[in-house]
Amino acid sequence: MTMTGFSAEGGCACRAVRYRLTSTPLFVHCCHCRWCQRETGAAFALNAMIETDRVETLADAPVAIKTPSESGKGQTVMRCSDCHVALWSHYAGAGEAVSFVRVGTLDNPDLLPPDIHIFTSSKQPWVTLSGAAPAAPEYYSNRDYWPEESLERYRALRGG
Repeated sequence: MTMTGFSAEGGCACRAVRYRLTSTPLFVHCCHCRWCQRETGAAFALNAMIETDRVETLADAPVAIKTPSESGKGQTVMRCSDCHVALWSHYAGAGEAVSFVRVGTLDNPDLLPPDIHIFTSSKQPWVTLSGAAPAAPEYYSNRDYWPEESLERYRALRGG
């Protein structure tokens, strides 16, 4: 996904925390793993992966809450200190360099449909995928699905 001049704003339910994405995300995951289902209380989590320095805080900063993850390495969930809505996470694999922004917290979540469905082997049986985005039974290799621009940005984050 490449959008020149892309910008999207979002925030929590009480509007205390506001943020802006200053570029397109690297990639958007729709994760159907059972851990995401438990954590969100929904059938999946829709996360836009973006460099953390491209998430600009416009109002109150969220607070970091450490939570367990299925990998055993944990994650840091950034939440509003008032209404406790989860806005984005940092997972152990990418650390704080990448934010997994909850697409549903954007003012216009329609801007970021999934680029891929992952962990579809554990999706709810009543969820029907349209085929508009690829689906992987578990995780996948970035180089098989990400656009070259996103791969280059990710390599730059990791130092080459």
